[in-house]
Amino acid sequence: MTPGSHLRALAAHVVHEVTQGKALSDCLENALLTLKEKRDRAFVQAVCYGVCRFYFRLDIILSYLLKKSLAAKESELHALLLVGLYQLMEMRVPPHAAVAETVNASAALRPWARGFTNAILREYLRQRSEIEERLKADVEGYYAHPKWWIDAIKKAWPHEWQAVLTANNGHPPLALRVNQKHISRSAYLEKLEENKLTAYSIPETLSGVLLDTPTPIEAVPGFAEGEISVQDGAAQLAASLLDLKPNLRILDACAAPGGKLTHLLEITPNPFVIVAVEKDRQRLALIKENLTRLHFFSQENLMICHDAADVAGWWDGQLFDRILLDAPCTASGVVRRHPDIKLLRRPTDIVALAKTQLQLLTALWATLKVNGLLVYATCSIFPEENVQVLQRFLAANANAKEEKITTSWGMPCTIGRQILPGMHQMDGFYYAKIRKEVG
Repeated sequence: MTPGSHLRALAAHVVHEVTQGKALSDCLENALLTLKEKRDRAFVQAVCYGVCRFYFRLDIILSYLLKKSLAAKESELHALLLVGLYQLMEMRVPPHAAVAETVNASAALRPWARGFTNAILREYLRQRSEIEERLKADVEGYYAHPKWWIDAIKKAWPHEWQAVLTANNGHPPLALRVNQKHISRSAYLEKLEENKLTAYSIPETLSGVLLDTPTPIEAVPGFAEGEISVQDGAAQLAASLLDLKPNLRILDACAAPGGKLTHLLEITPNPFVIVAVEKDRQRLALIKENLTRLHFFSQENLMICHDAADVAGWWDGQLFDRILLDAPCTASGVVRRHPDIKLLRRPTDIVALAKTQLQLLTALWATLKVNGLLVYATCSIFPEENVQVLQRFLAANANAKEEKITTSWGMPCTIGRQILPGMHQMDGFYYAKIRKEVG
């Protein structure tokens, strides 16, 4: 197998693992560890993300080209064919090289598949114009999303659904959060300019910066020194909604990977206490990595590994002034950053997650002081996980009252505000503020 065909076989294996229910980031991390060359790692990553991003379009194109469906046991060959088609459809790889290297990879996978793979890819090149025309009539192929997802977005956002789907298939910008305990945003923008990196402020945020062109984070000045963190502008809005003051006791529930927690530590007036709860021990380790890089070493003793909904198992009885509940969700607002979500989610996930979200809200409410504030956040655009959860919660808790978010970002909902993917060049996020009154 040539080096080029090995890279394509590796990418196909990653895609195959994603189709079996594994997260792209985990599969890709393991695969990239086997490659020494930076260029090779970049190629495999681009292919894997691209195939996942356009999986449903590629799969439909392949169905046009096949005389009959591949057997289930040939799922890895199926993934390799998608890798080949993606190169021809979206990448700048010369067609002859894409075909030849993918054919070589198929021969290593299945000796009989060399001629078959060659025929499929060359047939695509011959029929490309006709296929593109045919796709216009196939909503799943044209928008590269599963049909149930398209229907759900149409129902929720009848005027915006096409823009949402298009944004989901785009490449997200590199958004940074400036640690203003180390450097001001204006000074950091000057530093970027000195390093010949074009960037500008995210106006809806106090610390956000967007880089004009994609840049490896290790090449961005100040990252290793803790001057910046990678965080989408929409995620940066959470901290500003908490109405922070000195002497507050704050809970960050479901805290991993720690982006919002470290943001709170960067801007919370002294003195204060922040307790972070995260049930996944591996994800808790990610928080510690972030805390170390940003020099927040003293915060580690306030991290708790536990299910936040099991309040009796972790809470010491001291009430909180503020709670940030970044609830587990379908992540339907961050598909452009995590395209494998389209392959991994099922329609039943929405109902199951909405149940979990309501359970968390209900459990954590008991830990909040009277006149305390809870900010509910998800990176979902489905109302079933957002407005409808809050409606059920408010109906069941007479001492809970929505506090309107008065701002220009996003769009108002019955309760809270929604940012849709691509709006303000941000990911899709939902926020609501709930004040606790005397019961």
